[in-house]
Amino acid sequence: MHQLFIILLLITSVVALTFIVERGFALRWNRVIPPPIENGVAFYKSADDLPRLRAVCEENPSTCGRLLLFLSQHLDWSRSEGVELLETRARHEVAQLERGLVVLEIIVGIAPLMGLVGTIYGLILLFGSMSAVSGVDSVKFAQGISTALYATLLGLVVAIPALIAWSYYSKKVENLTVELESVCDEFLRKHHHAKAK
Repeated sequence: MHQLFIILLLITSVVALTFIVERGFALRWNRVIPPPIENGVAFYKSADDLPRLRAVCEENPSTCGRLLLFLSQHLDWSRSEGVELLETRARHEVAQLERGLVVLEIIVGIAPLMGLVGTIYGLILLFGSMSAVSGVDSVKFAQGISTALYATLLGLVVAIPALIAWSYYSKKVENLTVELESVCDEFLRKHHHAKAK
């Protein structure tokens, strides 16, 4: 039974590692906000540049590209309506960026607890077997405690990298969200400014 906790922790570590690697690739800055799209917005002057910007967004599938393509389909709306529409759509895109982070957060919480439960269970078995035997072999006793403590150690070894990754990726999503908002706002501002002339 004690091995069950070790096996569960090993499975948890594989899940954590999978999400850490997957989010590492998914949250690369150039993948979320490709430089060609940023440049396309930077050089956007008027509605004449819209076909070129749309083409760049389609060539570089990304969160930023999807938001700009969505905005470009609703440019006949007022700027305030466009901003409201963008906020709603952006929430959906940010939820996609945060996908998997909740799993890391759960692992951060449960891995040490699973390790602790495994340790306590191992110690209960160890002390339970001692009462049945009159003599206590100190070497076997030490080995039993050592084995029981492996579960706690493994729980912490799983939780610490998951905590680091969760904290880092959460902050990165926050920074990406601010930059996405900035790029989209710049596009809207330039478009409506040119239209007002």
